[in-house]
Amino acid sequence: MSELHHLTALEQADGLCAGEFSSADLVEHYLARIERFASLGAFVTVTGEQARERAANPLVEEVALRPSRNQGSTRLAGVPTAIKDLNLTAGVPTRFGSAAMADFVPEISDEVTLRIEAAGLVSLGKTSTPEFGSPCYTEPEGAPPAVTPYDVTRGAGGSSGGAAVAVAAGLVPVAHGSDGGGSIRIPASCCGLVGLKPSRGRVSGAPMHGDPVGLVVSGALARTVRDAAAFLDVLAGKTAGDPFWAPPEAEPFLAACDREPGRLRIARFSTPVIAEVDVDPECLAAWENASRLLESLGHEIVDVPVPIDAETALPAFETCWSVLTALAIVPPEREPLLRPLTRWLTDRGRAVNGPEFGLAIGELRRAAAGALTALAPYDAVLTPTLAAVPAPVGSLRDDADPAADFEAQKRFTPYTSAWNVTGMPAVSLPTHMSAEGLPVGVMLAARPAEEALLLSLAAQMEAAAPWHDVHPPQW
Repeated sequence: MSELHHLTALEQADGLCAGEFSSADLVEHYLARIERFASLGAFVTVTGEQARERAANPLVEEVALRPSRNQGSTRLAGVPTAIKDLNLTAGVPTRFGSAAMADFVPEISDEVTLRIEAAGLVSLGKTSTPEFGSPCYTEPEGAPPAVTPYDVTRGAGGSSGGAAVAVAAGLVPVAHGSDGGGSIRIPASCCGLVGLKPSRGRVSGAPMHGDPVGLVVSGALARTVRDAAAFLDVLAGKTAGDPFWAPPEAEPFLAACDREPGRLRIARFSTPVIAEVDVDPECLAAWENASRLLESLGHEIVDVPVPIDAETALPAFETCWSVLTALAIVPPEREPLLRPLTRWLTDRGRAVNGPEFGLAIGELRRAAAGALTALAPYDAVLTPTLAAVPAPVGSLRDDADPAADFEAQKRFTPYTSAWNVTGMPAVSLPTHMSAEGLPVGVMLAARPAEEALLLSLAAQMEAAAPWHDVHPPQW
């Protein structure tokens, strides 16, 4: 049983189906590892007793042992996972990474949580996130920072930093994350994982629908493309009342990983989109190596200019980001507990009037339309995921100067938010290790609602240059 965490999520599902071990065995194995590696900052709440009860539930065991369970939403039944601390989970503290919400325990679960439960997965708790998921680093008040297991002096990225640490350190095999400006792909790059952001509307935001701009979507952090695809099968699908939705696929996303993508035209660029910054040579090396790999697989690689007009899109994005931060529901008497960055963004958001917000959303729509039109001739687009290797803990955060903090984040992550604006699916892949032994990701994006093609291409790259056996020292 000591090697259970070496198995992928799908291998664990197969082992459950074959009766080689039980869901309870997996839960106990991972709970022991969570306790052992608590200093990595993956979890803010561990729900051990609830997980044990769920693993012993006859319904979960029945689905996990069902021989016909090949693909689809119950493919991972009985497998442990974790839910980001931004998502409502009935009866479990959900603090949104904020000291101002330290006592909040929701009475309901949101649609993402409900789908994870309905698929038979077993949540081991809530993973760490920065305050309201805003920063690209995960250093919440009252909890240790989430650090990459490859170098514990460096951050795991954010805002799904805790989820990434949990998967990278072998505390769960696959985890839920959410992404409004790169919050899945950033920590995936920092922690050597596959980080999948689906298309706008692919995963329901019910019942709160708290993002009127359409930037945020839930997705997966995993060690393999196939695990990420299987988890997307759990999450995907619209709910009545959703303001956005992607057309349903005829077959599970997992099936796409077993198909060849054919010869594709792939655009590429490395010029930062939202900041003027010198890109780390390791990030450029990862991008160049990925380009050569794709060419060796028969794809056509085409250099293109940056497809989005950042000069007009960036101010609109910052306006919308500030308003979204200001929408966080915090009791007025607890606002002094907010972090300086959150208060700064909230003040910016509250200063925006209705017409200004509407105009900013319209500007983002036009920027998205321009980018989608420019990229229409291509099946995918390749960029670096980040402009730098994982940053030292505290090096991006600046409580004394939140404006400088925000600018540092933009320089660290100048690529990821473009695909939130366009609504395109995007994935960070762990194709490169720096000379210092730090993981460095590259990012592929595809046309809206073409996750199947994106997963097929990513799985082809993984088969040609596998990364599954690359592990951090704690493994």
